[in-house]
Amino acid sequence: MTQLVRWHTLMSLDGFIAGPHDEMGWALGAQLGSGETVDEIVGSTGALLVGRRTQDVEDRDQPGFYGGAFSGPFLVLRHHPPVDPPVVKGVTGRFLDVGIVEAVAIAKEAAGGADVGVLGAAIARQCLEAGLLDEVVVHVAPVLLGDGVRLFESRNTPAVGLHLVSATRDGDLTALRYTL
Repeated sequence: MTQLVRWHTLMSLDGFIAGPHDEMGWALGAQLGSGETVDEIVGSTGALLVGRRTQDVEDRDQPGFYGGAFSGPFLVLRHHPPVDPPVVKGVTGRFLDVGIVEAVAIAKEAAGGADVGVLGAAIARQCLEAGLLDEVVVHVAPVLLGDGVRLFESRNTPAVGLHLVSATRDGDLTALRYTL
């Protein structure tokens, strides 16, 4: 089986993955920590590559990635990593200050042959621009935010064509799975 690099995210119906000031209260009722698609993704993911903002929000709002269901290694790509990183019970985290190609290579090695999960808009954009993503899975929540962090925003990237693999209902959410 091929090791995938997969961007997985929750998005409001109007295209935002976080509200203003990275507010995620709207997402807590979406139950992204459970459901058939999430269970499959968590079960096939060996390591997570996340951005600083995603990690900061996770530390602030959540009991761990995927509501604590993910217990593998995670790598946080950020400039100026903290000297004393936070310790999360049962989770092995590491901070990286490298380019996106090297970060994905490190994440693939950490995943031990399993898939790599990408969390965060900036990290996903960098992976797309470098041609490193294999799959995009978006859970669409039935909420309109009106403002916040867009799913994808880039002035330097031409249109990215995606190929629909599946569209399924996951509770109140719609799970959209695409390949590149």
